[in-house]
Parts: sequence; structure tokens; C-alpha cells
Amino acid sequence: MEALNTAQGARDFIYSLHSTERSCLLRELHRFESIAIAQEKLEVAPPSPGQLRHVFFHNALPFVGFGFLDNAIMIAAGTQIELSIGVVLGISTMAAAALGNLVSDLAGLGLAGYVEALASRLGLSIPDLTPKQADMWQTRLSAHLGKAIGVTVGCILGMFPLLFFGDEEEKLEEKN
Repeated sequence: MEALNTAQGARDFIYSLHSTERSCLLRELHRFESIAIAQEKLEVAPPSPGQLRHVFFHNALPFVGFGFLDNAIMIAAGTQIELSIGVVLGISTMAAAALGNLVSDLAGLGLAGYVEALASRLGLSIPDLTPKQADMWQTRLSAHLGKAIGVTVGCILGMFPLLFFGDEEEKLEEKN
């Protein structure tokens, strides 16, 4: 899928939506643009530190969930693949890890909506910013940092299956 700042990318995105999602998106775009036009001549102050913090956490929270699930599923699936299929077919640890990553990616496709829904249920509302504030570099930086730090924290937390797999690998080595 191309970036949304191209005609083809926007078209691809629109066609991927359900009709109710398209209607809702259209209404919100009209509302956003009417506010932007009304405020075009106004000088808008940059977002406050509190607003930037809100943007940071609003973006970080879902990515903690994504990182956690991605790493936990990859480690669990990769280990099980290595201990079962890997032993039978003689595939390397890296091949088993790659197959575990495939399983994790496929699971991520199905679980993405649930992670976003859970994050929204935790009550972290959308930051109250004007259209001009939403386009400012400070806001974009805060959003990107939130995503990066969120996925990093999630991936570190998602390493917890490693606590349980040390004994299984030692038992397998003893059998061989």
C-alpha cells in the first residue's frame, strides 16, 4: 500500500474501508477541514507539554500491545517449531525463528484490531489539538517517539516466554 499522500495510496486506503468507515471518515475530514479553514489566519500556539505528553501516550499504548504480542508469539512459535518440525526436518534455529516470525506476523494481522480496541477502551482519549497544532513538528515528533518507545517496551515485555523455555531446550539436548 502506497503512502496516503499520493492519489493511488489514498485510493487504496479508501477501497480498503467498509462503507460505514468511509462515511465516518468523510464527515470527520469535512469537520477537520472546516476548522482548519476557519483558523487559517489565526496564529496558533504550539501544543503545551501536557498535550504533547498526551499525544505520546496516545500513540505509545497500542504499540506496547503490538510489540508484546509480536515478540511473545514469535518466541513461542519459533521455539515450538524448532523443537518439533526442526528436529524432524533438521532445520536451523534461524529457519525456525523465521517461521516463528511468519506465524507472529500472521497473528498480528488478525489481532491488530483487537489491540487497538483494547487500547481505546483503556480510556486514553484522542488529544485535543487544533488542526494547525496536529500538523506541527512537535506533535509529529511526540507521536513518532510514542510509537517507537511503545513498540520497544512491548518487545522487551514480550520476551517473557524466554523465562519458560530454558528447561525444555536442556532436556532436548540431554536426550540427544
